[in-house]
Amino acid sequence: MKLVDTHAHIYINDFRNDLNDVLIRAKEKGISVILMPAIDSSTHPDMLQTEEAFPGLCISMMGLHPCSVKDDYQTELIAVQGYLSKRKFAAIGEIGLDFYWEVSFKSQQYDAFQRQIGWALQYDRPIVIHSRNAIDECIKVVQDNQDGKLKGVFHCFSGTGDQARKITEAGFYLGIGGVLTYKNSGLDKVIEEIDLNSIVLETDAPYLAPVPYRGKRNECSYITSVTKKLAEIKKITEEEIAEITTRNAEKLFGL
Repeated sequence: MKLVDTHAHIYINDFRNDLNDVLIRAKEKGISVILMPAIDSSTHPDMLQTEEAFPGLCISMMGLHPCSVKDDYQTELIAVQGYLSKRKFAAIGEIGLDFYWEVSFKSQQYDAFQRQIGWALQYDRPIVIHSRNAIDECIKVVQDNQDGKLKGVFHCFSGTGDQARKITEAGFYLGIGGVLTYKNSGLDKVIEEIDLNSIVLETDAPYLAPVPYRGKRNECSYITSVTKKLAEIKKITEEEIAEITTRNAEKLFGL
């Protein structure tokens, strides 16, 4: 099987002591590419160093995570714009809205989201959307900006069937990871109705490890648990799941 992990934070401290082993296990499971979403200027250097150390396997995105939108977000956006002007990235991400932890920077999150969408259109790059407690709001932003050229994925999708349909109708993909394997998530019922051509796989490592690793540090090789669950839901082979979702990822990110 050939797989793509479209979302993994393998450059953060959780993997500092055993990244080589993590990547060996990933390649043993057939993972050919790992896309790394950006957070903010405190981690951009580590992400880019990881990409340099593992060329072709680990590929960087660039953007400002909504949870990093604070008083200094304008400075952070200048840094993002500087990186984007110098080289090509797999995507603008992860960007979006997060109203789970706090809403004191709500207007600033919207501004950062909108400006980064503008850069995605300027550089013809997909966007990777973080939408915690803000799926409907992010859908609305995408709909308002969809001119036929905007493309991307709703990372870590765990919403309703109606939300999934609105996302796919807007031409976006659903990023599906460990939540799919959780007994009471309800995501399996939603995904039953979604065309596989609208799905890409992800881990969000080190977060949201799938069953049977739930509660432990997530890593890229665990994506096969998601592949297995998705194959059960769709009643096809894991190889077919891998083929379709990998093709989707390659198309979206230009791999």
